[in-house]
Amino acid sequence: MQASGTLPLLFVSIYDGVIQNLNIRSSYIEQVKQYKYFGSIINDTNSIEEEVKERIALGIKAYYANLKFFKSRLVTKGSKLQLYRTVIRPVVTYASEIWVLKENIIQKLLVFERKILRGIFGPTKESQTWRFKRMKNWTN
Repeated sequence: MQASGTLPLLFVSIYDGVIQNLNIRSSYIEQVKQYKYFGSIINDTNSIEEEVKERIALGIKAYYANLKFFKSRLVTKGSKLQLYRTVIRPVVTYASEIWVLKENIIQKLLVFERKILRGIFGPTKESQTWRFKRMKNWTN
């Protein structure tokens, strides 16, 4: 039974190009193509691209919310990395146990992680040239 003020949701079912309406006991159920359930985006095609985009956007928001901490020279890199592992990474990987990862999604997640870790570690100067540290040195 639905609480008052909430609408029951149902995926759109299309047969021969026509959307089928659903009425149960004179009660109309709204048909949607996607909705948010416990913070995860559920859609009719079972694709997770939108979910991953949303999670990465939330991770970027969490990073910029703590940007002052990440840019501070008073905080050690170890503490910054610990904050990344305990605050930002869980935001991005929430409900990722059900994701079916494709190569392009893995690439998007790796690009996000490199962006955040570049912000934490910054470039290093080696023999008059600047370069970013390699990923093998960042996460253990």
